[in-house]
Amino acid sequence: MKHGVPACLLIVALAALAACTPPRPTMPDSGDAAQGPIANVQAMDTSRDIVLAVANPLDPPATHAGSSLLGYTPAGTYGAGQRAVSTLAALKQSYGIREITGWPIKSLDLYCIVLEPPPGMTREALLDTLSRDNRVQLAQPLQDYAVYGDTAQAAHQYNDPYANLQRGFVETDAALAHNVTRGDGVHVAVVDTGVDMMHPDIQGSVVRARNLVDVDVAAFNADSHGTEVAGIISAIGDNHQGIVGIAPKAMLDVYKACWYLPASGSGAHCNSFTLAKALAAVIDTDARIVNLSLGGPADPLLNRLLGELLRQGRIVIAAMPPEGNNGGFPNDAPGVIVVRASGPSPAPPGVLSAPGNDILTTQPGGGYDFTTGSSMAAAHVSGIVALLLAIAPRLDASAVHDLLLRSSKTTQGKLQVDAAAAVAALRTQHPASP
Repeated sequence: MKHGVPACLLIVALAALAACTPPRPTMPDSGDAAQGPIANVQAMDTSRDIVLAVANPLDPPATHAGSSLLGYTPAGTYGAGQRAVSTLAALKQSYGIREITGWPIKSLDLYCIVLEPPPGMTREALLDTLSRDNRVQLAQPLQDYAVYGDTAQAAHQYNDPYANLQRGFVETDAALAHNVTRGDGVHVAVVDTGVDMMHPDIQGSVVRARNLVDVDVAAFNADSHGTEVAGIISAIGDNHQGIVGIAPKAMLDVYKACWYLPASGSGAHCNSFTLAKALAAVIDTDARIVNLSLGGPADPLLNRLLGELLRQGRIVIAAMPPEGNNGGFPNDAPGVIVVRASGPSPAPPGVLSAPGNDILTTQPGGGYDFTTGSSMAAAHVSGIVALLLAIAPRLDASAVHDLLLRSSKTTQGKLQVDAAAAVAALRTQHPASP
């Protein structure tokens, strides 16, 4: 009788054969038993969230009768052990933290979670506290990384010939933001001089225009300052003409409250009366954004009108005076978003910085030229706010200000607002947005 292969050796041989057989490729799924379901990583906030790790030792089960030839049968999954579960429960109870997702790192005997600090506590304060807690193995900010590719390739490519010459448009990554939003349907009230209504990059964007100074239509269309501001905010894109606005699908309401003195060579001027009429007219509309690229002394009437606009939930964008004084109308009203032209020096607390030097924009008579000033910086911010409101129409001025300040980036050595970063940050707060 022939002797067969001992059963124990056959088992070992089959096990070795199975180990050497390459696994069949599979399509990615939504998670596995060891790691749990995939988290919504796009909803995580790298400016807020924390990565925390606790010890997660998992001792192998003892051998027993019926165990395999390897001594024991390993667990099918590796998750949080009882020690890690207890530690995390105690930490959550101690600090009021909210776990967003968790996962084990077997090679380090750790269990990690991404957590959100409790309301009213900053990330820095919580990290400082956790660093002194001996139950915590690691606590660090959730950080942001990027592949080393050319992000400009992902931006919308416009056929407008001067788009690449627009310093503000390029530096704020507006074309990248336009993959998500172009300010569709958002009303922006521009209280300024008149605007060239026939300019090919503006014609069609203005849905309401009022002359609160005089009845001179020719002067209205020949005014340069308002034309410059309007072009920065919403110059039409992909029309084979000139430039592209920060929010090319936004709609403009133009109120001429300022004018140029004949043969004076100075800039445009306004007064309490014309500005009051303009602000009162805006109150009767549905414009969410009010661009005030102007300023002067405090004025009781104007402050009351401005207060009513703010009470109604309008978002008022104002330009900082060239001398840097942040008082007077409209800047001293609480809730107004003040913008300066970005530069190497830090901005005053709470003031946003935006491109305002050598800005290519529209000019009366269908032309284009470069201009400088905080007026242009304010117009950039008004355009970015229009992009944000097209995604989340209920944003208020405080939320917009904080979002723009938090998402500002350093470009060309200057910290300034960034349209793409602001849109990306907003979408993490509103993951269901387009």
